[in-house]
Amino acid sequence: MKRARMMVMAVAMVAAGLAAWMAWGMMKAPPKQVAKNNVDTVEVLVAKTNLALGDQVKTKDFNWQVWPTAAAADKGYITKSAKPNAMAEMDGAIARSAFLAGEPVKANKLIKANEGGVMAAILPAGMRAVATKITEETAAGNFILPNDRVDVLVTRKQRSSSGGRGESQTSDTIFRNIRVLAIGQELDQKDGKKVSLGKTATLELTARQAEVLALNNAVGEVSLSLRSLEDLLKSKANKASDDDEIKPERVNGIKVLRYGTWSRTYGLQ
Repeated sequence: MKRARMMVMAVAMVAAGLAAWMAWGMMKAPPKQVAKNNVDTVEVLVAKTNLALGDQVKTKDFNWQVWPTAAAADKGYITKSAKPNAMAEMDGAIARSAFLAGEPVKANKLIKANEGGVMAAILPAGMRAVATKITEETAAGNFILPNDRVDVLVTRKQRSSSGGRGESQTSDTIFRNIRVLAIGQELDQKDGKKVSLGKTATLELTARQAEVLALNNAVGEVSLSLRSLEDLLKSKANKASDDDEIKPERVNGIKVLRYGTWSRTYGLQ
């Protein structure tokens, strides 16, 4: 009788142990599966801080950042594997355009200080930087800022067509949709200011337009008319409208008054 009771107790203990083991196994968290990262990466040179147009950059202004190789391919980005000393090489260069913090750096957006001035660096190929005098009245109340778009007008005196001594004033738009490169010595809007003061405005013109502007500065007063930002956005989305086309300049010469007599006209061919 005692032997049978001991066998029953032994079976019960084994069953209890087995049940406890199964319960512990069910409660145990499954092992974590570590995902394998099979994405190829490359270190890309990026701007560490915000950089403005015309800023002279230092080594501390850059940083290496890990990017997916596919995202950095064929973008012109500077990689550590290709140029490990890029940060030191870029020290003292001038920014040809603004950078945001974390933005990848392209070599063509920086120019070495010994390769030319700031204005020469930001000018597109084939264009000229030409300055014209401005006042508060001729520059939209000083609300024109660098990188704005303007129309260029000239106001001049014109002799009476009847041959008399009377004079009249005329005003014409000589250029439309012209980019303002600088106001005075300022190349970019800084600190969020809305008004830029200066005695000159530097415009981005073609060689022919530069000649016409110089001529009109001699015969009259040049004014700048600020264009809407919406016009610029539309011109980027669509083809240039007729309003953006450069109209032929009507004043193409200067009459010289000598000894009370008007001489022949000297003009641009």
